[in-house]
Amino acid sequence: MGKRRTNFTDSIVNMKHTYAYYIDRLTELALVMFEWKNLPDTVDERYLELTLFQNGQAIFFKDEVLGYLGLQCAVNGNFDVYRVPLKRRAYASNGYNNNDLNIDNSVIIYNNYLRTNSVRDIKMFAQRLYDLDCSIDVNARAQKTPVLIQCDEDQRLTMLNAYKEFDGNSPVIFADKNLDINGIKVFQTNAPYVSDKLYQLKTQYFNEALTYLGISNVNFEKKERLVSDEVSRQQGGVIASRYSRLEMRRKACDKINQMFGLNIDVDYREDFREIDDELMLTGQTGDAGMKTTAVDVRTRQ
Repeated sequence: MGKRRTNFTDSIVNMKHTYAYYIDRLTELALVMFEWKNLPDTVDERYLELTLFQNGQAIFFKDEVLGYLGLQCAVNGNFDVYRVPLKRRAYASNGYNNNDLNIDNSVIIYNNYLRTNSVRDIKMFAQRLYDLDCSIDVNARAQKTPVLIQCDEDQRLTMLNAYKEFDGNSPVIFADKNLDINGIKVFQTNAPYVSDKLYQLKTQYFNEALTYLGISNVNFEKKERLVSDEVSRQQGGVIASRYSRLEMRRKACDKINQMFGLNIDVDYREDFREIDDELMLTGQTGDAGMKTTAVDVRTRQ
């Protein structure tokens, strides 16, 4: 027999779903940001980015049977003067292993200049967003049911049933004629409404996550129109966040092309680059009207 569902267990399930939602959403954004060009057909771009995201490194090499591969990597030997592992091992979840890789027949692709993964940071942002979502739900719900009911124990079940109808937006609640109205006390908790402020903070946290990923966003609110200089300064953190991950992938491409005679390249996807070139911003003008302003950060127009 399964466990009986309660408000507490339902709340736990909902919180887990909320946390998983932000993990999945931010992970997907991180995985689709880069566009690999001229990859061999035997190299899976999605798996390559997922490996970099989760492990912080992947290895590119040529298998005598399977051809070029981009797989998970484990360090197997000593380091050179720049702390690059001389011996490496490629492996996959199906049991594939290659222990014969070294600095001369393989290239390690790193996720960023620190050679770390992105999972830890994504989990941090997801935790913050999840916490705020839960707080918003609690505060919004408190506006609907800001009451504390005191009654005798023998009337507890009656009050629970009445509350369920109240919580379900029932227009009329029917009570038994034997209900002791005088024995019931209702206290208003008068919870302050702060959901709007919490949502604003959540938006700022989410924009901070977008900045970390290198996705353009406006991480502050301003009633007046944003001028092009303000837009450019605001996007500085976004562009800087891109350098680390993009440059490490490009450096790996250069080494791969030199070692294997290929022509692999990588860049941010076109949609993300277009957002940098022309930022569509909505601001409030002085006449209290809403106006959409297109700002080209290259021409300042």
